[in-house]
Amino acid sequence: MSKSKSIILIHGNFVNNISWAKWKTYYEQKGYSVHTPANPGHDGKPADLRSKVHPNLTKTGFIDVVNNISRLIDTLPEKPLVIGHSMAGMAAMKLLELGKTAAAVSIDGAPPKNVFPPFTTLKAVLPAFGFFSSKPYFMGSREWYDKCFFNTLPETERGPAFESVAVPESYKVSRELVLNSYSNIDFGKPHDPVLFIGGGSDNIFPPSLTRTLAGKYKDKNSRVNLNIFEGKSHFICGEPGWEKVADYILDWYEKL
Repeated sequence: MSKSKSIILIHGNFVNNISWAKWKTYYEQKGYSVHTPANPGHDGKPADLRSKVHPNLTKTGFIDVVNNISRLIDTLPEKPLVIGHSMAGMAAMKLLELGKTAAAVSIDGAPPKNVFPPFTTLKAVLPAFGFFSSKPYFMGSREWYDKCFFNTLPETERGPAFESVAVPESYKVSRELVLNSYSNIDFGKPHDPVLFIGGGSDNIFPPSLTRTLAGKYKDKNSRVNLNIFEGKSHFICGEPGWEKVADYILDWYEKL
């Protein structure tokens, strides 16, 4: 296949596109045109968003996230390599199903509606659905981020990590992922290449879930690959050693 030189990096829940800043520079230095759009209601500096929530945040759902990226893809000269983390791993799977990608990568990706998550996932993300909250949006506490995101970081680095990436999140994104039929994936449909990356110490989407997702695809003529990075948390794209993950993805893609 001829390689697209366009890459889109989609951020997941609880962070915004600032979390991809180092990856963007890294891939641009390797000759790629890299796009790191903020999901609707997520643009701005994380500290500013924590002090004053974006006016469009609570209106934003998973479908809005996918449509936002789809519109961006339509402006590009070629189908891109789409890399999504967490919730956006599922967005990458959806864009793959829609035929919008040259290839897709799901990093610590969320499951679609038609794959039931493990109990550890339900326990970690239940607050992000807001079923028992009087607040109009979810803002994870330092303790929540330390346990669910930054569990492999030294304790002295967890506070600065929170300050640099943590943002409020829309309940609607999580709810649409588990309740809306749009969030099903047709695993029997032929598709472009897809790579699943998992963190061996991910406390939100454990490696068992990543393996399950990769194993769901059924078309014998479509490429599906999987790699688990032991010792990596849900903060796999930001914790020390992220370059190894970025290099692995690009090496996989360039060898297709």
